[in-house]
Amino acid sequence: MVLVLVFVIGYLAITLEHPLKLNKAATALLTGVICWSFYAFYGNSVSVGTELAQHTSEIAGILFFLLGAMTIVELIDAHDGFDIITSRISTVSRRKLLMIVGIAAFLLSALLDNLTTAIVMMSLVRKLVSDEKDRWYYGGLIIIAANAGGAWSPIGDVTTTMLWVGGQITSANIIAKLILPSLVSLTIPLLIMARTLKGNFTRPIQENQLETNNRTSTFEKNTVFFTGIGVLIMVPIFKSVTHLPPFMGILFGLGILWLVTEIVHKSKNDEHKSSLSVAGALQRVDTPSVLFFLGILLAIAALDSAGYLHSLSVWMDAQFKNVTVITMLIGLASAVVDNVPLVAASQGMYTLDAFPTDHYFWEFLAYCAGTGGSILIIGSAAGVAVMGIEKISFLWYLRRISIPALLGYFGGAIVYALMFSAT
Repeated sequence: MVLVLVFVIGYLAITLEHPLKLNKAATALLTGVICWSFYAFYGNSVSVGTELAQHTSEIAGILFFLLGAMTIVELIDAHDGFDIITSRISTVSRRKLLMIVGIAAFLLSALLDNLTTAIVMMSLVRKLVSDEKDRWYYGGLIIIAANAGGAWSPIGDVTTTMLWVGGQITSANIIAKLILPSLVSLTIPLLIMARTLKGNFTRPIQENQLETNNRTSTFEKNTVFFTGIGVLIMVPIFKSVTHLPPFMGILFGLGILWLVTEIVHKSKNDEHKSSLSVAGALQRVDTPSVLFFLGILLAIAALDSAGYLHSLSVWMDAQFKNVTVITMLIGLASAVVDNVPLVAASQGMYTLDAFPTDHYFWEFLAYCAGTGGSILIIGSAAGVAVMGIEKISFLWYLRRISIPALLGYFGGAIVYALMFSAT
């Protein structure tokens, strides 16, 4: 239980980052390493090393994906490629922009995935909105919309992909059954937040616009933007064709964009093209956020290896004996711990003999695990990414976004339960 206590203390320190004035990345790294240290001390050192190596390979894949996606976004931003989109958004109404951002993130997440969508959409908002608190509201909605959009697509969320690859769900059925509940889980918080945001937002002042125009031509801007978006869209296709992990697709895409930028800027001197290169983009990537992600995933992996997550699933099964209640509790638990090990534990507990392909349980699990992570900002990869980009406070999110996200979660769950009962 010492391991659990360490995790709880570390988790509280992360949530109280601003009052304690402790960087959440440092706290997360310490929590992750200390959790594994206690697990190694009390466990079999040989098996612990093997388990750590296995978890590290999985975590490395996520971090490589995150690093690759953030670098691609930084490259597009360095060339002012997002101006192609932001210049077409003429509204200055907070509510209208909220609608645009929510719908765009919902649809884009189904095509890409919730993590990439969160990074891209937050980058767009930063180009449009100057006020930090306004951006935090949009960031909160992006997290909800990205997770909701990922839940109904077989490639939109890691857990949905796990169920798809494992044979628990089929692509056509998950889209047909979950698109409406997922849309409800977005619509409810969207309407609640629209009541809060009134008036107009202020756009950032483009101080260096003349310098940027001299630095990149329209051709260069369009080339990098459309190549960048193209390689992001290619990632799920690459995964489907090669069956390789998503991080291989994002690294392949980064390599393509790297070659394109080298060719486009080959006639410029080193000083002129330094900020437009991959090397320059890597310097601007928020490394502390990547390390925060690493620490959180290490800590959760320690709980998983120690058997606490599986024990939690077994306990819920024994206590509640109701598939609907158990699945909704798994969704609520995914707001605190990563939904990937929770879904993996569920896949181990329930076989296809007990619940065949496209059974109510698997579909509902995809919805709950996908959207439940929106309730807390560190409950999903999208939330952690937005938290790192915008430095959103855990407590601010808890006060302003968690209740609308929770209502949306229950709303979508009720809609799905009613749909299932009707059929």
